[in-house]
Amino acid sequence: MDLTKATSLDLITVGKDITTKQEAFSFLTEKLYQAGKITSKEAFLKAIYERESESVTGLENGIAIPHGKSDTVKQAAFTVLKTAAPVSDYESLQPNNQVQLIFLLAIPTAEAGTTHLDILSELATRLADVDYRNQLMAASTAGELFQLLGTRVGLENNGDSKVVATTEQSLVAITACAAGIAHTYMAAESLNKAAAARNIEIHVEKQGAKGVEDRITMNQIKRASGVILAHDVRLKDLERFKGLPMVDVPVAEPIKNADAVLDKILNKAHDYHPENQSKIDDEPIDDRTSVWTEIKDSVLTGISYIIPIIIAGGMISAIAVMIAQGFGLQSMINDPKSWLAILKTLGSNMLGTLMVPVLSAYMAYSIADKPALGPGFAGGLAANTIASGFLGGMLAGLLAGYLMKWMKKHIHSDGAFAGVITFWVYPVIGTLIVAVLMLFVVGQPVAWLNQALINWLNGLAGANALLLGAVIGGMVSFDLGGPVNKAAYAFCLGAMANGNFVPYCVFASVKMVSAFSISAACLLRKDLFTDEERQVGNQTWILGLAGITEGAIPFAMADPIRAIGSFIVGSVVTGGIVAYYAIGLNVPGAGIFSMFLLKGGIGGLMNPLIWLGAALLGALISTILLILLRKQKLNKKMARD
Repeated sequence: MDLTKATSLDLITVGKDITTKQEAFSFLTEKLYQAGKITSKEAFLKAIYERESESVTGLENGIAIPHGKSDTVKQAAFTVLKTAAPVSDYESLQPNNQVQLIFLLAIPTAEAGTTHLDILSELATRLADVDYRNQLMAASTAGELFQLLGTRVGLENNGDSKVVATTEQSLVAITACAAGIAHTYMAAESLNKAAAARNIEIHVEKQGAKGVEDRITMNQIKRASGVILAHDVRLKDLERFKGLPMVDVPVAEPIKNADAVLDKILNKAHDYHPENQSKIDDEPIDDRTSVWTEIKDSVLTGISYIIPIIIAGGMISAIAVMIAQGFGLQSMINDPKSWLAILKTLGSNMLGTLMVPVLSAYMAYSIADKPALGPGFAGGLAANTIASGFLGGMLAGLLAGYLMKWMKKHIHSDGAFAGVITFWVYPVIGTLIVAVLMLFVVGQPVAWLNQALINWLNGLAGANALLLGAVIGGMVSFDLGGPVNKAAYAFCLGAMANGNFVPYCVFASVKMVSAFSISAACLLRKDLFTDEERQVGNQTWILGLAGITEGAIPFAMADPIRAIGSFIVGSVVTGGIVAYYAIGLNVPGAGIFSMFLLKGGIGGLMNPLIWLGAALLGALISTILLILLRKQKLNKKMARD
């Protein structure tokens, strides 16, 4: 890319005596105004400072890249200032950075996702080159700087983050920074250059403002002997690197010293040898997953993102109610303008308004990355509008995800219309399609089904409720956090979203059964368990109090039929009792503290007594069965010996 097309000799200043950031911004803005690039100096300065408030734009090595996006910008451009002395108050990611070379970008709002990113990524890539940085800093005239900004020889691989060498040594890496632009590309370029110099094959995936670029394939992972994670934000899909030697560093680390980062991963991966290294071709066939797997993963992703919202919303609402009850403030909580009522409303809105859109948005995100977030949120709001609830939210997430996946595949966001596609076609068209489908087509049958589910749940009583509770209880303990457990969890959350809190109350009570029974069995019959099993068993009751079933997994793996069979029987009893008494809970994840937040049922102290008593009774049944079955197993073993 020829950067001189976005600037001019008149927009480059060298040796100016400016010592503060405010002076620098005012000077450069005046330059853009005089060149006819902006129509309002005040509006553009406001845009610059708004961007500065989000995160710092000072980088390293004396360089800063501030930018302003505004409708006052007539044509995308940038201006350059090299000061005579460092700018004293320019905050940078690197604390000791002495900013002396400033690139100020002026971007029209409509081109924010195209020209903006193109210029920034090109600058970032170039600035990763030490020799190039030194040439820029050594330039003594505007003409020298302008010449350096022209098309550079030797940057043929800028658009490709894969460097292939003749050696068998292969690495993969991910770079990501807070803004998703400058440091993301600079770190990638630095790793590429350092690897190429050492004859190492490397593929760098960038998780930035454009989403995932140059995604690492399964074939590349199989070939790799290690992975570098250079980031300042949470990375996506790290589970694919399970088992690989890994180095985790800040994104600035490869920019400062890429060789040192390479040394770290090479030392860590010294004895690691990838399987089938020489036989794998470079086609990303292994990246294809079944539709069912993709749907399952998207549902689990969506649920993982709504859990904090549900817990926070439920707890805030519960706290408001407890304050009102404890201090006799019922009149205050009934006054919509009081602080207590506002607090309760906040919690209720997190559950009633926010939960479903977040679920659908992050389901879509799991399938099609960032472009799917907008349509996903819109689909969730549409689900709320037509009262299709949790089921509608999941459908909206799948619709948005697969629609945006198709659009990304067939409508490419590159070339002259990249900005229009990225910031208009994807979000606007995608949102409209998902919204119309949800509001007027597929969403209506789901809304009817959701209402039917609500009516069915609300109508359950006696034997029917007992049966539902028993089924949920059995599912919870069937695989202790596995797919069946998660399916029960999703059902309970869906019921909660529809205003029925009994299923989740069952879920919360049953989660204690397996953990309690393991601890009790190890305590009562130490002779039936190994030393290792007893050490684990002595602690599982604590996990049970926190509502964590996974503590029982080692026992289930060692003796699945006897252990899981015992857990299921006790859990069925617990679930049936809680559901029979119609006790509800709308605060997931509270563990033993859930007993103070119970709703419905008989009321008063009876609710927590029944809820906890059911868990203890179920645990007792499971304990007796586990002891009997383990004793039978031991007797059979002794008879064989």
